[in-house]
Amino acid sequence: MVKGFSDNEVKNNAQIKETKKEQKGLAGFLKGKKFTYTLPGKKQINIFGSIVLGLNLILILLVILYLKNQEFHDFVFNVGR
Repeated sequence: MVKGFSDNEVKNNAQIKETKKEQKGLAGFLKGKKFTYTLPGKKQINIFGSIVLGLNLILILLVILYLKNQEFHDFVFNVGR
């Protein structure tokens, strides 16, 4: 016989089922629900892409303004206190 293995299988499925607790809260609510993920359409991709590019462009312009314009630099420095 190989060490660590037994010829007699122990069956304790009943104990495992008894120790399983009923799920409560959000897990219990979502237990029977099925969620499906759908890929975004072309229009939605274009909208989000435009928003991201627009915000990046605004950020770049503000950084350039911060570095080149001393009055804007002082404004940001004083507001950040």
